[in-house]
Amino acid sequence: MRDKIKMVSTGTTQAGKKTGTFRTTTKNKRTMTEKFKKKYFDPRAYNAATGKSGMHVVFEEGKL
Repeated sequence: MRDKIKMVSTGTTQAGKKTGTFRTTTKNKRTMTEKFKKKYFDPRAYNAATGKSGMHVVFEEGKL
């Protein structure tokens, strides 16, 4: 059975706060028992190297 999960961004803003960006997806809990992590683009995450917003960051599974 596939259950819906919420993927929460680990990226931060320029002020150091979490961006609050999330995505939803599904996963099979029988075959994937551990927490799901995947890289996605977060348009609100601050990239210190370029001085601009928007970069790829790790999204971790959170509560829906």
